[in-house]
Amino acid sequence: MSERLQAGDTAPAFTLKNADGDDVSLSAHKGRKVIVYFYPAALTPGCTKQACDFTDNLAALADAGYDVLGISPDKPEKLGKFREKESLKVTLLSDPDKSTLEAYGAFGEKTMYGKKVTGVIRSTFVVDEDGKIEHAWYNVRATGHVAKLLKDLKIAA
Repeated sequence: MSERLQAGDTAPAFTLKNADGDDVSLSAHKGRKVIVYFYPAALTPGCTKQACDFTDNLAALADAGYDVLGISPDKPEKLGKFREKESLKVTLLSDPDKSTLEAYGAFGEKTMYGKKVTGVIRSTFVVDEDGKIEHAWYNVRATGHVAKLLKDLKIAA
């Protein structure tokens, strides 16, 4: 399992395909704060709830100076279907080889329904304007996480 990131660490750089097949790099967001969240799979109930919560709060986050990037192992085509079906406004990125997931410590052993499995660890990171990790949360809940994030970052929704 990869090392878990902590506040003060340099955020691992990445360039991934979005739902339209275009490259999106973390470095393109330099000078802005970025919320990078990792989720297991598009079009599943928990991940849909989380992506919809981010979409519903995107304006408040943007007004506070945050961009939001959601990353899963799904292929761009599936992300496109997810975006269309749920009217998502969040930028969704594809990491099929899981290299970015692993670099952030968001892929590895976890407990699911009482069993140990290997998979995506639902995680959220706040990357500051200089590319440093400001906050790192692992094993977050899909439901209620965005509300907690807004509270922790002192952003009025």
